[in-house]
Amino acid sequence: MALSLRNSGLQDDVIMDINTTPLIDVMLVLLVMLIITIPVQLHAVNMELPISGTPPINQPKPEKIQIEVSAKGTVTVQGVEVPETELAQRLQPLVTLANQPEVHIRPDKAAPYSVFTKVLATTKRIGLVKVAVVGSEQFL
Repeated sequence: MALSLRNSGLQDDVIMDINTTPLIDVMLVLLVMLIITIPVQLHAVNMELPISGTPPINQPKPEKIQIEVSAKGTVTVQGVEVPETELAQRLQPLVTLANQPEVHIRPDKAAPYSVFTKVLATTKRIGLVKVAVVGSEQFL
């Protein structure tokens, strides 16, 4: 018995495409693993968002109180030099006003940092809420 191999004239075509099924399987497994291992974000950031609506038309703008800290460490309120010990007494009446004024603290470029922080802490301690540090253009 002889085995004969004859070429019948029909050749099987070789498939030249990449089999993507294993690749898709691996990617799906990786995706599931990633979803499982990512911790759930439970922390929240509390924000006070502004209330929409039109502002009152005739509401007067609050006055501005200018506090300056000089390079020598002296503190002036509205152009009048005030010792650090009397600053709280000088600003205390502003807290009781219905419409608190804006307090602008303008430290000099060479002002002692300790004096500036004392002024800032004093405004916070007595209860002023509209406090801003101005004059950053001198640091450029």
